Amino acid sequence: MSRILVVTSGKGGVGKTTTTANLGMALAQRGHKVAVVDADFGLRNLDLLLGLENRIVYTAVEVLAGECRLDQALVRDKRQPNLALLPAAQNRTKDAVTPEQMKKLVGALTKAFHYILIDCPAGIEMGFQNAISPAREAIIVTTPEVAAVRDADRVVGLLEANDVKRMYLVINRLKPAMVEQDMMMSVKDVQEILAIPLLGVVPDDERVIVSTNRGEPLVLSENPSLAAVAFSNIVRRLEGEKVPFLDLTAPQDDLFSRLRRLFRGRSKP
Repeated sequence: MSRILVVTSGKGGVGKTTTTANLGMALAQRGHKVAVVDADFGLRNLDLLLGLENRIVYTAVEVLAGECRLDQALVRDKRQPNLALLPAAQNRTKDAVTPEQMKKLVGALTKAFHYILIDCPAGIEMGFQNAISPAREAIIVTTPEVAAVRDADRVVGLLEANDVKRMYLVINRLKPAMVEQDMMMSVKDVQEILAIPLLGVVPDDERVIVSTNRGEPLVLSENPSLAAVAFSNIVRRLEGEKVPFLDLTAPQDDLFSRLRRLFRGRSKP
């Protein structure tokens, strides 16, 4: 049975698309047939991060309109044949697709793929509703910042209300030095606020920018950075392996106790 996961956050700019690209590639490297779906209609970026932007002919919208077959819209990655991208249309708005249509699209993908990762747009409007509608599991990506964690907390409540019960946390762009200086929330702070299982912690890494510009996910590197190792470990945990977390955390400080109080009453939709 295929695993359908939505990669979401609420807040924009926390690294959802980077996470989707790297996890998709790492899963494909492990021999799984993987489809990554860009659900950000109007502002697609997943193709850029995978370096597949010049090979797009059709998008999900043409599939739904009956203008092409699903297999014609899928863009296969030449570096990793197990990975395929279903791109979003740049010239359509987020309400061009309905949740029922997304369910139909993803349902068709389950016939050929072991994993389907849906890259969710920012916000909690129609684009979010479309992306989560076919999902059975969710990966919540957040950075250790107050605004990002608050938005992630809101998304957890919305996912619960939509019957997505299996959720995992990825903390992105952690800067251990800032945590030690009480200038950034620690992993423990974020965990206590969101109260969902921790899947991985990805350190802040300048090579993410380089890999994004080149269209080469970090996990493809022959000399993997700490961030690349973190993404690979996330995939191993997703598959049930017991993998120790990289030592990136710093001691918790009372400076953030007020933040925990702020989030105690989780908002519901």
